[in-house]
Order: sequence, then structure tokens, then C-alpha cells
Amino acid sequence: MITNQVLLLLMLSVLWPSTALPFTTGNIENLFGKPESDGRVLQRSKRGWMWNQFFLLEEYTGNDHQYVGKLHSNMDKGDGTVKYVLTGDGAGTLFLIDEKSGDIHATKRLDREEKAMYTLHAKVLDRNTNAELEPDTEFNIKIHDINDNAPKFAKEIYFASVPEMSEVGTSVVTITASDADDQTYGNSAKLVYSILEGQPYFSVDSENGTIKTALPGMDREVKENYQVVIQAKDMAGQMGGLSGTTTVSITLSDVNDSPPRFANHSFRMAAVESTEIGGAVGRIKADDPDVGRNAEMEYTIVGGHDTFNIITDQMTQEGVVIIKKTLDYESKRDFEFKVEVRNTYLDARFIHGLQFKDYAAVKVTVEDVDEPPLFSMNPYIIEVHEDTAAGSFVGVVSARDPDADDKPVKYSIDRHTDLERLFNIDSVNGTITTLKALDREMSKWHNISVVATEINNPRQTTRVPVFIRVLDVNDNAPEFAMSYDTFVCENVKAGQLIQTISAVDTDEPLVGQHKFVFSISASNPNFTIVDREDNTANILTRRGGFSRREMSMYFLPVVISDNDYPIQSSTSTLIVRVCGCDSRGNMQSCNPEVLPFSDGLTTGALVAILLCVIILLMIVVLFAALRRQRKKEPLIISKEDVRDNVVSYNDEGGGEEDTQAFDIGTLRNPEVMETNKLRRDIIPEMLFPFRRTSPIKDNADVRDFINGRLQENDSDPTAPPYDSLATYAYEGTGSLAESLSSLESAATEGDQDYDYLSNWGPQFKKLAELYIGRSPDRET
Repeated sequence: MITNQVLLLLMLSVLWPSTALPFTTGNIENLFGKPESDGRVLQRSKRGWMWNQFFLLEEYTGNDHQYVGKLHSNMDKGDGTVKYVLTGDGAGTLFLIDEKSGDIHATKRLDREEKAMYTLHAKVLDRNTNAELEPDTEFNIKIHDINDNAPKFAKEIYFASVPEMSEVGTSVVTITASDADDQTYGNSAKLVYSILEGQPYFSVDSENGTIKTALPGMDREVKENYQVVIQAKDMAGQMGGLSGTTTVSITLSDVNDSPPRFANHSFRMAAVESTEIGGAVGRIKADDPDVGRNAEMEYTIVGGHDTFNIITDQMTQEGVVIIKKTLDYESKRDFEFKVEVRNTYLDARFIHGLQFKDYAAVKVTVEDVDEPPLFSMNPYIIEVHEDTAAGSFVGVVSARDPDADDKPVKYSIDRHTDLERLFNIDSVNGTITTLKALDREMSKWHNISVVATEINNPRQTTRVPVFIRVLDVNDNAPEFAMSYDTFVCENVKAGQLIQTISAVDTDEPLVGQHKFVFSISASNPNFTIVDREDNTANILTRRGGFSRREMSMYFLPVVISDNDYPIQSSTSTLIVRVCGCDSRGNMQSCNPEVLPFSDGLTTGALVAILLCVIILLMIVVLFAALRRQRKKEPLIISKEDVRDNVVSYNDEGGGEEDTQAFDIGTLRNPEVMETNKLRRDIIPEMLFPFRRTSPIKDNADVRDFINGRLQENDSDPTAPPYDSLATYAYEGTGSLAESLSSLESAATEGDQDYDYLSNWGPQFKKLAELYIGRSPDRET
């Protein structure tokens, strides 16, 4: 094994010739510890005691410190008085110096890739005084490279692509590796590239790492992806060199080298006849092994078609057959056409000798469906005159079942469109008639909807709008266009214009515009009319000297006629007021003047007389009404009409045996009565204070109680003078007082003597007159 000293000597001999080595004035033992064999002295101009550069190999693997070199000064006599001190890069850590001998050692392995050169400073000091014996001197320790780094690629895997069908030698991608070793020293960093996997499809340039195609006609449709392994080796590829590898994934990109093809050259489809225009019938698909833009296709119908069309679905690259014209099963049931497919993008390198299109036959069968009725027109426009009477013919609509069996159809009017029920339709033949008379001046158009329904299938219906136009008939007379406020001045002269009138007609003219004729009575002594021939007329005065005293207002009938057929005319009244005007004809006042009458009575007097007459009439009417009130109808009209005036107080009971209907304590204790209840059927003439009746003893007999009450009422001046029946709640079956009503009396009318009634006083005078007057002896 060559020692470090020998290696260092060999390197020095290469770098410097023996005659020019920059040694100090000392001999070679300054470096290796022994003198030159020939005794030559190495000379140096400025620093005569040391080297200015040392060389050290990297990757030292020894256990001891690696010897670098030796420093020696001419001042060192070998007596130990000289001290060597080292400073700078790594001094004291990476590099140590022997203070006495000047030997330099490296403490650990050094890597050139981390740092290739260290700069240090050496000092020579007096050991005793630390004084510098020589100035500070700088020197370098350079690390020499060895091949200790293998080539490395930047990525573990690379991706690249190349078009399919590329020629041999087409460049795919260039990849390079890097070597950390010294590029300038030896072959440690000189790389050579080679391919380990991927042959025979690809090759690699050994110097620059460019991958190229090596096989012609590579087809993406056969194989798309390739894995290529590339090796980089240093030492120029010689044995013992280090190497590194990487993988390159190469994909063949697509080119349009494959035409589209139909797998099946015949397609069958079915479409129902109710399919709407633009609706899809079916799809066809051609295959193209290319991808992306190279696989885009376009479908067309060869020669075109009047009923069908085909479009391309860009998402699925399918041909969609659609309807261009309404289908009719009854007219035609089968269709056949030819479809062409082609690529939209062609590559000029591959179109020679290939047809980039294909053909297929398509057959479409139309299927029958139950269709709704079909009207012969849509919409209908019908005209009818406005003078058409109810029940008159308007028009006819017609619909039929388009299906082969032609089912019967019935008609109806949607009443939501005919709220006034003006029209009717025959459900069998579709004849439309009027239910009411039509008036064009109310509505010029009537829009109704007629519904046709299959009788066998009511769900199949069709609606059609029917527009009925009401034609005008001259059935309206012209009239004033507006309301006129016309006046004539008292001092007006004959022939003066007082008003211009015009007319309107709600009817439409037959031709052009209306033509109106205005006229008044020729015998009118006050006014005349002049027709201006433009549907207006002027009213002129026939005389002058109008007076409000004679006539404050004139009513002028004006006859207006039209020229349509039949001629219509009307009379409109123009009211002309007589007014006072100034000298320029401006109206000042139109109120009639208060003028004295010939008999000396003024208007105020007449009004007063009229009011007196009205007051007298009111007095007479009031007196007659009072007389009618005083005349009463007799209570008993005939013998057969026997009735009593029964006043019920809603407290009648069932007699003494009915103990639940009334509390007898109320009769025994009058104090509990809150108020005096007056008669409700009459208005008393005067009000009397309430008179409290004397209480009865608890053991008093009911008969005595009732008799006492009867006497009190007979003598009471507030009691009404009428025959009435007062119910005391104990009358009836089982009552000890028996019945007080004459209706249940056992005696007959012939047995009764009513003369005693005259002795009862004035309260019973009316009753005495009624009954005494009816006695038999008096009647005879």
C-alpha cells in the first residue's frame, strides 16, 4: 500500500518539476522528516520556512489521524524554543498541529463534495515570550477527489409521449443524470447512457441521453404504453464505475389513422305517429378506435330526406334520427334511407388508400295510435249580420277522426268562452246557430272555442278557436255628438248664428264616412237651420227681438238622418235659452225677470196662495184620519160570534191540585211584587201611584182572598172599563173557586137577564149596551 507521503510526493512531482519546487531553505525533511538523497535545497523567495499548499485525498478510512504535512521554520533550532500555531478553516477541529514539530494531521474523513479546499494561517512564536518569530503566513489544503458518488437522475420516473406510426429515430425525450464527483479530475464524473429495458422499440444516445424510436409502425391501437429503463454509468462506462437508473413511461399519442366503421350496416327503428316534430326516433353508432378529435364523427342522410333528419350527439358520437315532418300512419307506414358517417378531422399522412367514411341502411316503421279528431280548418273565421234573429245559422265546423276506423265525433262549445250563451252548436253536424240576437255596437267580435270529442273515447278531444265577426247593419239613428248649452240674446238680429251642431252614429258607414242631414220644421217662426254638408249644421235666428218676459226658453226639435240603407233618423231637442247680453253679444244673465201680472198679483203672492191651499189639504186629510180612528168595530158582531177578550199573564196553573205550577206564597204575600203591572194592550190616560193591597192571613181561604181582590178591582178607579178575564192561576178543573168564564156557564143566553149591568156604573156602560140590546124581548 502506498503511504500518504508517497502519494503526496507523486502528486508533487507531477505538479512541479524537481528544479522548481518551492521548498524552503531547509531540506525535504520539512515535509517527510528526512532529507533529499542528493542533498538539494528547495528555495522560496519570500517565505523560507513553509509550503503554501498541501494536497489531501478524501474518503480516508484509517483509524488514526490522517497525516497532512509538516511545517518547519529556519528559526527552529530543534531546542524546543519555537512554537507552531495554526488558525483558519477547521483549525483545532479538523486540523491539528504539533506545536513542537509542526506536523499537521486531519482529525476525521473529509468529503470533497462538501468542501474542496481549506485556507489556514501558520504562526511561529517564541515558546517563552509568545513573540512572533516570523510573520503570519497563509496556506491551503486542497482535497483531491476519488470516485465515491454514483450518477443520479432528477426523477425516479419520467413521462413522455410520441405520436404513433412515427419514423425510426424520432426523438422522444432527453434525460440526463448528474455526478457529484469532480468534473475536471479524471473520469469520475464522465457518464455513459444505456437502455436496460424497452428494446427493440426505443434506443438511447449514450452521450446525451436522448431516447429515440427504434421500431417503425408502432400502433397505439395495438399497444399504447411502454416502460423504458435507462442507465447512466460514470468512469466512461468502464468496469468498476458507479451507475444509476431511472424509468421513462412513454405513451403513443393518437393520430387519425383509423376510419369509422359500422358494426352493423342495417338498423331498424319504430316511431309512433304522434311523435312531435324534432322528437327522437332512435340512435345509431359507428366505431372508431381513435380517441379525442380523431374519433369525432358526423352523420348525414345520403341525398337528404323530407320526413327524417339525423344529427350527431357530440357527447356520445352517436347519430340521432329525428322527425322533420309529422308522421301519419294512415298515409305511409314504412320509410327507408341511407346514412353516411365520416370523420370530421382528417390527417393528410393517412388518407391515401383509405376511405374515412362508412354507410348503413336505416328502416323506420310508423306505429298507429288513437289520435284526437282533426278539424278541417284552424282557426275558423265566420261573419254574421247583427240583425240575425235568435236561432239563425252562423256557420259550420267540421272534424274527423284521422284514424283508419274513423270513429264518430260530437261537437260542443266551451261555455267558458261563451259566458253569455249567445251561440249553440249541433253536436252531430257542427252547425253553429245563435241563441240570442247579436248587437255589433255591444261587441264586434265573439271568440269561442269548439271542442270535438270522439264518441267512443271521450279522452280524445281537440279544440279549435272560432272567431265570429258581427257585421254592421244600419239599425241606429244618428244623434247629437254632445250636449249643447245654447242661448240667444234678447237684442239678437235675424239670421245670426247661435249654435253649430254635429252628430254621431254608432253604426259603420257602408262606404267612406257617414253623411248626415239636419232639418227643423219649416214653420218654426223663431229659428232656422243651415246644413253645412260636412256633418255639421248652423242654427240661425229667423227673427230678432227675443224677450225673457214672453219666453225664457225655447225647445227646438232637430231631425238628423243618415244616408245608409235603411235610412235611420232621430229627433234631438236643442234647448235655447233667452239671455240678456251686452252690445257685443256677450251673455250677462239668463234668469227670467220678475214681472207683474195683469190682475195685480205677483209671483210671490201666487206662491203664498199655493202654500195655503196645501196646508188646508193637509188639515182635511188629518181630520179624516182621526175620524177613522174613532170609529171602532163592535166586539160582538152577531149571535154566533161570542168571544171574550182574554188577557193572559203567562202564569196560569192547573188549579189547586197543581202544586208545581205556582207558588201560593206569592198570593199570600203581596209584598213580594216588585212593580204594578199595567195593562199592556192599552195606554192609560193617567198614571196612578202603586197601591199596596192588604196582606192576608196565612190560614185565609182562597175563596175569600179572590173575592177580596175582586172587590178591590171593582172599586179601583184605575181599572179599565173593558170586559176582560183576569187569570189568577187557580181557575180550572179542581179549583175551589170554580170557573169565572162565561164560556163554561151552565145557563143559556135565553136564561140570562142583563138588566143589572146598567147598575154597575159607567165602567160597564158599554158592556150593558151590548148585552141588553141582544136580549130576546128587546129584539122582538
